[in-house]
Amino acid sequence: MRGSGVRVLIVGGGVAGLATVAALRDWGATIDVVERAPGPTDSGTGIYLTGNATRVLDVLGLAEPVADLAVEITRQRSANQRGRRLFDIDVVALWRGVGPCVSLPRAHLHRALLAGVGDAPIRWGRQPVALAAEGDRVAVEFDDGSTERYDLVLGADGVNSTVRRLAFDAPAARDLGQYAYRWVAPRVDAEPVWSVQLGRGRQFLTIPISAEQTYCYYNDGPVADRPGWRDELAATYTEPAATMLTALDHDDSTLHAGPNQEVVLDSWARGRVLLIGDAAHATSPNMAQGAAMALEDAVVLAASLAAAGSVAEALRGYEARRRPRTDWVLSQTHRRDRATGLPPALRDVVLRRLGEQMFRSNYGPLFAQP
Repeated sequence: MRGSGVRVLIVGGGVAGLATVAALRDWGATIDVVERAPGPTDSGTGIYLTGNATRVLDVLGLAEPVADLAVEITRQRSANQRGRRLFDIDVVALWRGVGPCVSLPRAHLHRALLAGVGDAPIRWGRQPVALAAEGDRVAVEFDDGSTERYDLVLGADGVNSTVRRLAFDAPAARDLGQYAYRWVAPRVDAEPVWSVQLGRGRQFLTIPISAEQTYCYYNDGPVADRPGWRDELAATYTEPAATMLTALDHDDSTLHAGPNQEVVLDSWARGRVLLIGDAAHATSPNMAQGAAMALEDAVVLAASLAAAGSVAEALRGYEARRRPRTDWVLSQTHRRDRATGLPPALRDVVLRRLGEQMFRSNYGPLFAQP
């Protein structure tokens, strides 16, 4: 099916939405994008893209601009909170033939995607307030009082999706019992290594995201926003935890805090409305697959629309193709959370003996094309 004469609305101007614009640009449809934020921002922390994510960026013609802004990660290192090594992964070897693993400031990724979609008509500071089926079309009322009609509406608006709330009789995203702090600190280690220290039900992670910056992530367990979390992190974990925290003493403007959440739905489609990315299948961040799954969603949706005879057929084929893969990621994030939540003495023994094998098995199916 060709997109000529088809009107598509993409709600959300983040990774999922912009990747979908790029994936659909040759299909021939008229595409509108709305984003509730007032405009592009330089705020945010960092993001880690595994090999299956950069493979899709290459398909979309966006690999080189992202690589120019990123640090290629060569190794992942896991230790306990006292700094004792549990296992290392050579990620270059692991993802060989798929794509490099890279990290960069989240705002830089967004900027590269915006540049990649060129003159796509993004309407900033706008979002839908009502959706109504009208035969094979969807009437969308926006917050400025206007109403427009589309053949396909894509909810690419994240874990707290407005489209999901308006169109789906489904529960909101559910908390995973993990309250996370994210911030950016000066880079102190020249080696391009993703490094995590595992505590009792808690993790402290550092990833270099530029020549000058490190992305820091601390999962503090289920208790929200404890006043003493910084002191506990500095006292409980070995370096570079204390050093990374000093950045917040001088400037905490990069600090972002909130619960980790997941989204699990029986179906991602309601008529001509489809959820993609985190709006459809957000998971714990412990596999770094949020952006990867969103990017894969975009290329699979474009292929499904091109191959099908109708939009309805395309949406059925898309979900049938994507769900086994996203379900796998969901199950593996649960498995990894259980493993890191074991009593530390048992966890350390298990991870020293089986950590590398477990890690490889977690990602195995993702080496294949989506």
